[in-house]
Amino acid sequence: MNIYEIKNIDEAVRGNSYVGRGIVIGKTADAKRLAVAYFIMGRSANSRNRVFTKRDGAIFTEPFDASKVEDPSLIIYAALRTLDNKLIVTNGDQTDTIYDGVSRGLSFADSLKCREFEPDAPNLTPRISGMATLEDGDFTYEMSILKSADAEGTACNRYTFSYPSLAGLGHFIHTYVCDGNPIPTFQGEPERVAIPDSIDELAGSLWDALDSDNKISLYVRYVSLTDGSFEDRLINKNA
Repeated sequence: MNIYEIKNIDEAVRGNSYVGRGIVIGKTADAKRLAVAYFIMGRSANSRNRVFTKRDGAIFTEPFDASKVEDPSLIIYAALRTLDNKLIVTNGDQTDTIYDGVSRGLSFADSLKCREFEPDAPNLTPRISGMATLEDGDFTYEMSILKSADAEGTACNRYTFSYPSLAGLGHFIHTYVCDGNPIPTFQGEPERVAIPDSIDELAGSLWDALDSDNKISLYVRYVSLTDGSFEDRLINKNA
């Protein structure tokens, strides 16, 4: 068993009909850029009625058809925001919780202590989050998952992972292991995935590998470690 194996991102999701929402953070193979990706999938009509939009450097989930929205509480939120030298990405409104906490001087992990998994029994969907901190031409990053301690949702387990940036290496965390009823929550550490130099390679391979029926939207951003400039790609199934 090679515990340091690095998979291509398409290998990590292809053939799995429902990995849910997913975050990838890592460094390009040429060591010149920070790479961040976030995608959403959905099974219900309410979940599938979404698109990503860009506003003021942030990424939001919004209804594709506002007249069909059933419950916006868990599906409409800021998915990615920047704060000074930090880039925050999550699968829910805890993006704002982290932003506000870090603004007040709290750490990434401490900012999330007031949050827990989503109240969507029986699935009890975990909250996944990531934050990259750029400094001195490089970066470090953290990832978090908040998930139920049992099938009844009586308590919350909290896991935080901290990483140095290594050329060509990223980490991938997602909400579910696979489809099911209830849907089984992600287990273990974030998966090790390769980060190519080309943003189009990462975006294209990930989007193509996601299940065609359940994928909804994907956003990828590559940030220069030299000057902080970035390029991005946004793909919505509901175009």
